Amino acid sequence: MKVHPHTRFVLPDALNAGEPPEARGLRRDQVKLLVAEGSTITHSRFDRIGEHLRPGDLLLVNTSGTLPAAVDGTSVTVHFSSALDDGTWVVELRDGGSPKFDGAAGQQVELPEGVLTLLAPYQSESNRLWIARPPVPDVLGYLQWHGRPITYDYVGKRWPLAAYQTVFAREPGSAEMPSAARPFSFELVSHLASQGVLIAPILLHCGVSSLESHEPPQPERYDVPAHTARLVNWVKANGGRVIAVGTTAVRAIESAADGAVDASQGWTDLVLSPDRPPRVVDGLITGWHAPEASHLLLLESVVGTELVQRAYDAAVQENYLWHEFGDSCLLLRG
Repeated sequence: MKVHPHTRFVLPDALNAGEPPEARGLRRDQVKLLVAEGSTITHSRFDRIGEHLRPGDLLLVNTSGTLPAAVDGTSVTVHFSSALDDGTWVVELRDGGSPKFDGAAGQQVELPEGVLTLLAPYQSESNRLWIARPPVPDVLGYLQWHGRPITYDYVGKRWPLAAYQTVFAREPGSAEMPSAARPFSFELVSHLASQGVLIAPILLHCGVSSLESHEPPQPERYDVPAHTARLVNWVKANGGRVIAVGTTAVRAIESAADGAVDASQGWTDLVLSPDRPPRVVDGLITGWHAPEASHLLLLESVVGTELVQRAYDAAVQENYLWHEFGDSCLLLRG
């Protein structure tokens, strides 16, 4: 299935964030923030996000931690995307900075201290993602020894795993950082709490995001705990706003919503779009997504295509930085 967001823009190469803001002399929470609500676009800084939140608003934060999910083999690099229930993994093979499409069932890939075996294509028409038998049963331990964070060509050098963790990270499991939460600092969280902004945990382990143009997101493991479900229902019943920190948090909470929100866990294949709008969230905090990324459909489903287009046009005009080390956006329904 191909997906086609309505938002259109050209992303200049100069707007790709190639290093963390700390390397640019900024704190995490000093990246730029664009706030889009109704007909208003406001340019601010992330550490002032509280000016646009109200007491009683609820932020849903993803507590998934980032894995050192890239392992360099003899001839290819393997990106470990998601652990499946039977002990196999979804993986992506890459040659330099490009994905490989010529894998074959039974192919063995030599990795440090072991061999990875491709078993079958994974829900893809292009043979980009594979179900594979990992080199050892304890993959998380293996990655700690032999892995590094997944990086793409726009990142100029390799950064330590700590640069890819958010302050909310608790349970390792994401192939790539749930990056919408990266600008939060402990000081900012404390400030928001003292302001009366509520924060609740949610979990979704992110797979590799570098899918083909227009490809929908793959199924991902999620967990909405009972206390978060109760708090969401209470906030909605009392007129507060539920604001998801990242598309991952949107996908997780909406997977648990059927009327009221219930505790829920497992795998979600939910794809939100203007044709399947969210039932719970009233806005979201997000980074900036590449042109034609399926994530744009989710943004459009929350606040509408027109507002997303205006926000992206303003971000390009004002030289906001893109991707996991870039600037941020707060989208709110008017």
